[in-house]
Amino acid sequence: MEIEQRQLVKTARIAGVWYLILAISGIIGFMIFHPQLFLTDDPQKTLTNLINLGTVSRLRLLFELVIIVSQALAAVWFYKLFCNINKWAALTLGIWGTVNAVVIMVSAISINSAIEIAHSSPLTFQEKTVLIQLLVKIITNAWAIGGLFFGLWLIPMGYIVISSERMPIWLGRILIIGGIGYILQTFINSLGVKSPYVDFMAMPATVGELWMIGYLLTYGIRPAINHENK
Repeated sequence: MEIEQRQLVKTARIAGVWYLILAISGIIGFMIFHPQLFLTDDPQKTLTNLINLGTVSRLRLLFELVIIVSQALAAVWFYKLFCNINKWAALTLGIWGTVNAVVIMVSAISINSAIEIAHSSPLTFQEKTVLIQLLVKIITNAWAIGGLFFGLWLIPMGYIVISSERMPIWLGRILIIGGIGYILQTFINSLGVKSPYVDFMAMPATVGELWMIGYLLTYGIRPAINHENK
């Protein structure tokens, strides 16, 4: 039993490592490098950035690829961690996490295409601008729609935490609240609602994810509770 628990803790920490890489690559790639290059309402400036900031654009693409890989591997390792606790919930968690990685692949393909178009000789500046504008919209919307599945994968994660009692109950509750917040934020944004309050809907998810990463890396997962002996 102790050997099984040690193996489970090891699996939990590996899942935590992939989740941490996902968080770091998302912050650096999407929050730091992305605004330096892609301006939604200024395709000409975006094109100029892609031409003049070649290293930054390649780093942006690199971190997008890291996001995809770490998201997919985090989904796989979470499934491995939870499959013997609640197989159905673990399966949904793994599937929705993987789908989110696929959605972000659309963004990575668009970023790579934008870089290639920016440095394409046969195209005129005006032709490049039109294509870049389209690709920027695809990148933005891929991340926006990805919010659905990033929210969805937090809900079974939180449910497993609560039902198994092998992590703090409030961690599970915050993950579920955060997941619902992500989903509602995506739907509200799709209606064209512009409000700073909408952005705060994802805050519980951020708290829950950071807590989950810290718990996985520090403690792993608790041993199963034998209610008959309580």
